[in-house]
Parts: sequence; C-alpha cells; structure tokens
Amino acid sequence: MEEKENEIVYFFDTYAFFEIIEGNSEYLPYQNVKAITTIFNLAELNYNLKKAKDKKTADDIIQKYWSFLVDVSLDDLKEAMDLKIKYKHLSIPDCIGFIVAKRYGVKFLTGDEAFRNFDNVEFVK
Repeated sequence: MEEKENEIVYFFDTYAFFEIIEGNSEYLPYQNVKAITTIFNLAELNYNLKKAKDKKTADDIIQKYWSFLVDVSLDDLKEAMDLKIKYKHLSIPDCIGFIVAKRYGVKFLTGDEAFRNFDNVEFVK
C-alpha cells in the first residue's frame, strides 16, 4: 500500500461500504479517501449486494473496490480469531478487518454498534 505523507487512510468494513454505496450523507467525507479492506469484507459485501440488488451491480461494485485489498497474514488471522472468541457477536470478516486495520495503523471505519466503544474505530452512523 503506497501512502502519501499526511494522507489519512481508513479501513472500510462492510458496513462502511454499504453506507457509501447507499449515499448516507454522514459518509460523504469518506468517499474519496485512501482506503483498505480485506477479501473477506469484499466477499461479505458482494454476497449482501447480490441479495439486495442484482448480480451485475454487485459484481461491478466489487470490481470498483478491488484495488483496496490488502493481504491478511497468519498472525492477523490468529489474533482475529482470539477477538472473535472474546466477542462472539462480531462477524469473522469484521474481526479480521479490525485486526488488519490495527496492523496498518489506520482507523476501522464502521457504524456497526458492536464497535461503538472500541479503540481505533471511526464510528459513523
């Protein structure tokens, strides 16, 4: 991931993607920021878009965000599953994303109530 000096980067979880796609005005400031995500969040997004919209729209949106992908390490996976054990109500993609965001030193952007009081979260509803 290339980063310009002083450029703010966010980790987009699936919730954030949906809010941006649906045009939530609270997410307008995040539409043109540098962002990262994982394959797990894009899979979850694609699945839910296919249920809510249609296959072509869902696949086109995933293509648009494909460049946001970063790798998930084995250590990320282990730490994420420790988090999942502790917070059973969190989804696996969100646990992985939260840990990856922490490793990259970027804020985890979400409006998911489960993350409201977590450190390193930019909570936007």
